[in-house]
Amino acid sequence: MTNLVFEKQWNAVYKRFNDWSRKEKLMGIFNALVVDPDLEWEFIDGSIVKAHQHSSGAACEQETAIGKSVAGNTSKIHMAVDACGLPIHFSVTGGEVHDCKEAPKLVAELPKGDYIVADRGYDSEALRLQIKDKGAVPVIPRKKNSTRGNDEMDWCLYKYRHLVENVFARLKHFRAPLV
Repeated sequence: MTNLVFEKQWNAVYKRFNDWSRKEKLMGIFNALVVDPDLEWEFIDGSIVKAHQHSSGAACEQETAIGKSVAGNTSKIHMAVDACGLPIHFSVTGGEVHDCKEAPKLVAELPKGDYIVADRGYDSEALRLQIKDKGAVPVIPRKKNSTRGNDEMDWCLYKYRHLVENVFARLKHFRAPLV
């Protein structure tokens, strides 16, 4: 009986989801759920999510956040979490968008924290300056070919970067299988 009810109402759920997305109500709900974050450390990272094979190509004037890459149609979630591993901000782009390109917008939206931790994909002097201007300490390892080295790097704090990876692992448990 429940499958029959769902089969009749899937379109209503789909329309409501699209309506709330367009009016940014879902982001409002997310922001309302972020209560009293622990901002001593903030971790940022990005993860690619494969989109369904029929997810793009429709005539639409809106930005779809679906890009073409080697893996096909993909989206990328750029996430920031607090010291407890709880999400505090995110953005979604096409899968071909590099972490360093979206990072300035993501960091600008973050509340003031003490440290901002990221992986080598975010190694950029412009991003380091933006983080310092915000009053935080950047904990970002330099790329292997860097001439400056990683002498000032806090490797102990960097090990806690798994907190943002854990958020992606939990999110990806709710993916539907590709048809």
